[in-house]
Amino acid sequence: MTWMVTGGAGYIGSHVVHAFLDAGIPVVVLDNLSTGHPEFVPEQVPFIQADLNDTAQVTQALREHHVTGIVHVAGFKYAGVSVQQPLQTYRDNVSGTVCLLQACRDAGVQNLVFSSSAATYGTPETDLVTEDAATRPESPYGESKLIGEWLLADEARATGLRHTSLRYFNVVGSGHQHLVDTSPHNLFPLVFDALIEGRAPKIFGGDYPTEDGTCVRDYIHVADLAVSHVAAARRLEAGEELAPIYNLGSGSGTSVRQIMDAMAAVTGQDVQPEVHPRRPGDPPRIVADGSLAARDIDWTMRHSLEQMVGSAWTARQQWQARGRA
Repeated sequence: MTWMVTGGAGYIGSHVVHAFLDAGIPVVVLDNLSTGHPEFVPEQVPFIQADLNDTAQVTQALREHHVTGIVHVAGFKYAGVSVQQPLQTYRDNVSGTVCLLQACRDAGVQNLVFSSSAATYGTPETDLVTEDAATRPESPYGESKLIGEWLLADEARATGLRHTSLRYFNVVGSGHQHLVDTSPHNLFPLVFDALIEGRAPKIFGGDYPTEDGTCVRDYIHVADLAVSHVAAARRLEAGEELAPIYNLGSGSGTSVRQIMDAMAAVTGQDVQPEVHPRRPGDPPRIVADGSLAARDIDWTMRHSLEQMVGSAWTARQQWQARGRA
């Protein structure tokens, strides 16, 4: 039993790699390093630098390392930017997944856990989103993730591929001090950048129909998410039945204003955010019901909001100290 993590040199993928190691499961990493960092890959883990669209190289890596399953995390993950860059989004997320599935066919890999997104839902019709909610993505990113799910389902009908897709929205925190979210578009790094540079962080939209006027999202700790990826991998490898879709969510959600308050408490800094107009494609509220995942793939919120912020801030400070900011 050896699993490959695509995008395993990235923020989320590297935490999944560590979760596999903690579970005693051999793992290899494939990443093109477009946004990943080679130092995020543990020294004992084989690392293949390759693009998913290079089917031959991916197939060769699967065969050489006797891979039996894949956690597919690699992709273009910026919902807002995808509106301006739809072609890159589809190349990375749709074409890349097609090529990966072809490599699975060619190498005989029959298990796949797909890193999907709550962006597939768009603006939900209910406050609490379950897996059977309508999917109406509002960005090319959300569309590409939904297409990825369709591809897996079609390939399963054709070849018997065992698969499941995990949908989640905002992944934060750090499970290891040397693993940090370096995205230029995610909320936590943007706020940390502002605090470090002495600027006021920005809130986009203060007039949403929520309790404090700011967007409400599910913020989940990256280490908790990683554990459920491994739990899903174990069950697929054992030939057990899994649902095609699982939400990984808090069930309650947190507003951007609440995040800012937690930032102030953890960092000890005076956080006075500037409120700017809404961004296109941002629904007021999206909170997922994680009860199905709790039943099947060891999903639970093990970290408080303060722990999410605190672990992310510590990792960012370590990154800064290494001169990488």
